[in-house]
Amino acid sequence: MQTSPHPVFLAGCELGEARHVCAFFNSREDEYRVTLPFIKGGFECGDKAVHIIDPARRAEHIQWMSSHGIDVTSSQRNGQLEVHDWQNTFFRNGTFDLDQQLALLEQVLQSGKQQGFRISRYVAHAEWALQEGASLDLLLEFEAKVNHIWPRSADTVICAYDLAQFGGDIVVDAIRTHPMVIIGGILQQNPFYVPPDEFVREFRGRRAGRNNPPPAMA
Repeated sequence: MQTSPHPVFLAGCELGEARHVCAFFNSREDEYRVTLPFIKGGFECGDKAVHIIDPARRAEHIQWMSSHGIDVTSSQRNGQLEVHDWQNTFFRNGTFDLDQQLALLEQVLQSGKQQGFRISRYVAHAEWALQEGASLDLLLEFEAKVNHIWPRSADTVICAYDLAQFGGDIVVDAIRTHPMVIIGGILQQNPFYVPPDEFVREFRGRRAGRNNPPPAMA
């Protein structure tokens, strides 16, 4: 794991080496109360910001940043901020391709360093998995495999989940794919985290059982 040249603070705490964070929110206000100080702090430190958002929320997202004193226009112009819609990232070829998206994420993080930014702060809304062309199974496997990237990077990724959109079983599995978690606005190390290869083996086994139930007893 590379070390960051400066501390990264999120939800009032300093992040350590584990920087793949699952964040659960009950409302927009909840979300931005936690994420905006993190986003603004990144700009002040000279970090790169990459946001992947619901196309329908783009204007609202930019408005939230502007209201927090972030010069969105200037930051986009100088390359410090990139705001992408789901359609031109996760669904760039129409459907979500797991391997392609993992490669794209790593490419995005590497490009920040090539541009001269010390680290990147990546924020993505997880509701892309509920759209046509994706699935909750793909979301969970993607979240697990993202953890292979972090030994090679000091960047920070926040995966934001709207609790009104996901059932309890998905929330539990999402927690298990992240070494750090934010619940109730509090950042904590996740004691339920499962290493990616172990999670994927277990998850695929469960999925196979779900798709091929045992025959009913006569």
